[in-house]
Amino acid sequence: MAVSRGAQMVQRTTVAGLADAVHRGAPLSREGILERLFTLAFRGLVYPQIWEDPVVDMAALNLGPRDRVITIASGGCNALSYLVADPARVTAVDLNGAHVALTRLKLAAAQWLPDYKSFRLFFANAASPENVAAYDRHLRPVLDPVTRDYWDARGPLGRRRIEMFARGFYNHGLLGRFIGAGHLIGRLYGANPAIMLTARNRDEQRALFERHIAPVFERPTMRWLLRQPASLYGLGIPPAQYRALASDDDRGIGAVLRRRLEKLCCDFDLRDNYFAWQAFGRGYAPDDNASLPPYLERDNFETVRARAGRVSVVHGSMTATLRDLPADALDAYVLLDAQDWMNDDDLTALWSEITRTARPGARVIFRTAADERLLPGRVPDAILNCWSHDEARCRELDARDRSSIYGAFHLHTLTDAAR
Repeated sequence: MAVSRGAQMVQRTTVAGLADAVHRGAPLSREGILERLFTLAFRGLVYPQIWEDPVVDMAALNLGPRDRVITIASGGCNALSYLVADPARVTAVDLNGAHVALTRLKLAAAQWLPDYKSFRLFFANAASPENVAAYDRHLRPVLDPVTRDYWDARGPLGRRRIEMFARGFYNHGLLGRFIGAGHLIGRLYGANPAIMLTARNRDEQRALFERHIAPVFERPTMRWLLRQPASLYGLGIPPAQYRALASDDDRGIGAVLRRRLEKLCCDFDLRDNYFAWQAFGRGYAPDDNASLPPYLERDNFETVRARAGRVSVVHGSMTATLRDLPADALDAYVLLDAQDWMNDDDLTALWSEITRTARPGARVIFRTAADERLLPGRVPDAILNCWSHDEARCRELDARDRSSIYGAFHLHTLTDAAR
């Protein structure tokens, strides 16, 4: 199938944007080579599901009917989930064209699939031939040409991309393959990660983690593998973020990842944690009462459908998108962990635009791979002094984040003195 000019432009924009965001080292240096290998891996679909807890996001942002939100799209789950809180507008921005196409597909599905059953089958089950038929009948005709071209494009085996939803969508993408590789490595060491889902209570979760999951981190081959920055590309972690993550524990990267996985396994009831189901079951639980992202919950379907038109999707960088907005334009900013990728100049440019476009009382949330403040000493005090940071509140929100993979959660609020 010929690739359209629009699709080619999207791919060029993705590649150029990722290069600007990630490339710091000289092309032939070790650092430069690792960075370019990362952008090569990151240019396709990375996150079939976003890995930040939208329930925590909404608690931090306290969204209301007047609020205008801008967020990095990633897999699109959170942009749609925020609609439950009834904001006036959500702008979802991403450098990755695949994430843009996925977010637009979800928005179209929320509006044009016939009912909740078909919507759930498409994005919760995500493994039925009926989804391809529903795409052709209900979604393909209403998609913009570039998004339609993305999902119609065929891979090396001749299958259209949309057929991922017939064969287990959450097994695909860089993250899906990374989780699959983790399951394979676990089984090679005699520990099937899926056994975590047999736990009936938190005590059993702890026992299964200690017996089956934790010992894998003590294997010499695993310790060596985790010391290679490329080993975490499947989590969407570039070399700069890998260094921050590794510095979070004096014992090294293995100790950091073990602690994060322990939180995922033991700190929340697995029946209420869809992130754990993605990690250990490679999908969502199949029963009617399964834990799901808010946009996929039955009780929220009609709300999401009615408000989906409030979401706009932009292919580009957060800073460039903000530059195109007038002053006093936004109330809430969701940066995910993107700042871990940035140098000091990038951070200053971003926060200059955030401060310029922020309305009174604006809130900014983001996560960091390491347990660090990140911004002090890197962004000028004249900008940071416009924002307050409640350390205790941030710690409390981080403890509630079911995704469990970050070192810290951050909430900054525009001070009254800044306006």
